[in-house]
Amino acid sequence: MAGHSKWANIKHKKAANDKKRGKLWSKLIKEVTVAARQGGGDISANPRLRLAIDKAKAGNMPNDTIDRAVKRGAGGEDTGNFDEIRYEGYAPGGIAVLVDCLTDNRNRTASEVRHAFTKHGGNLGTDGSVAYLFQKQGILSYAPGTDEDALLELALELGADDVVGNDDESVDVYTSAEEFHTVHDGLIKKDQAPDHAEIAFTAETQIELQGEAAEKVLRLVDFLEDLDDVQEVYTNANLTD
Repeated sequence: MAGHSKWANIKHKKAANDKKRGKLWSKLIKEVTVAARQGGGDISANPRLRLAIDKAKAGNMPNDTIDRAVKRGAGGEDTGNFDEIRYEGYAPGGIAVLVDCLTDNRNRTASEVRHAFTKHGGNLGTDGSVAYLFQKQGILSYAPGTDEDALLELALELGADDVVGNDDESVDVYTSAEEFHTVHDGLIKKDQAPDHAEIAFTAETQIELQGEAAEKVLRLVDFLEDLDDVQEVYTNANLTD
């Protein structure tokens, strides 16, 4: 079954993050700290913290930096009071966009996100205007060349919802948010560790873009991701190479 490859987006995002690693690390530290403050420092009892630490390690953050962020959050040493806010809007061409933020200043974040949409030909919507187009899922992505048949059998046995082979020969395993860690751990134990794993919002229907239309959406997404308060950006755009 052919599908929309997460691999192309991962490669693009990794290249962008490599250029601004300091800013990426500050966002990852913020997520680890907030997760530890809200749910405690025990990753076995705090799935959000476990996912945040996995992301931090994938971003090549040193273990001692991660440990300090966990202790700061779990021990109440972090004095920042961060709010979680989700903005919804449209990029050029009617592409739906979700923007997840962690901020200690709602007015600043709202102003910066609104400016980003306006500057790049989009517009900010109201709560619920595009969220219904997305669903929360676990996604485990494998590089081109992965044995799809072997992965399919194993992943479904572990509780995955679907395994999708893509045109570029990469493979994506989809799970419910609740089963994500079970499937992830099971695949690692069977020597099938994914190249990238996350719980994300995926669009029910993708809109394929190429050329100038794709570039406009990428410019908006890159600008949003560069804002200090923005943690994640999701769209329903299927960008061609």
